[in-house]
Amino acid sequence: MILERETFERWMHEVIDRLDRHEQLLLSLKGTEGREQMYVNGERLLDNQDLCQLLQTSKQSLQRYRSSGLLRYRKLRHKTYYTESDVQDFLKNHLEEFAAGRKVSMSKR
Repeated sequence: MILERETFERWMHEVIDRLDRHEQLLLSLKGTEGREQMYVNGERLLDNQDLCQLLQTSKQSLQRYRSSGLLRYRKLRHKTYYTESDVQDFLKNHLEEFAAGRKVSMSKR
């Protein structure tokens, strides 16, 4: 079987596109900006940067939540991490407070 040059090039283009899509998928699985994701007991760990982006808050706010005992955390190699389940519990227990706080701050504008 002889392939025409045009057919061969089209197939190669499709293969390269598929490889590019797989590469993008693998990078997205690594997390934000290609960083490796860490897991403990099969559960993903979020660092301060991840949680600040997720909650749209500052590192100082996270520190207040940790200091007051509202948000559980772990220290690994001098870095702070949060399990997804701890973050979900935190949000579930304090979501109403956040909603009320945002209404107050938005009405002050």
